[in-house]
Amino acid sequence: MTTSTSQLTTLFIVVALVCAFVPAFSVEEGEAKTLWDTCLLEITPKCALDIIGVVFGNGTITDACCHDLVEEGKVCHDTLIKYISDRLHIVANETQYLKKRDDLWTHCVSVTKTA
Repeated sequence: MTTSTSQLTTLFIVVALVCAFVPAFSVEEGEAKTLWDTCLLEITPKCALDIIGVVFGNGTITDACCHDLVEEGKVCHDTLIKYISDRLHIVANETQYLKKRDDLWTHCVSVTKTA
């Protein structure tokens, strides 16, 4: 019985962590989910992780990922970063992340104009 309870508890913790850290599972509105799905069509998973790494950490981004980001558009970029920054565990630093989001966008637009 304790093994079953332990496994159930572990499963619950994993599901809770996934919902907390993966915004696509947390989006409740149909329109927002559609926008989320639409915005991630052209960006590779690696580029998406790089973008998140730049905005929420000290990551770097390649010129190729900048091109993908600009191709998706500013509305997608702004919306996706806003969804992530709205999560309770990071909302206290939202202003900082939104500034980094805008700085990344400016950088990527300048990269695409020089290419």
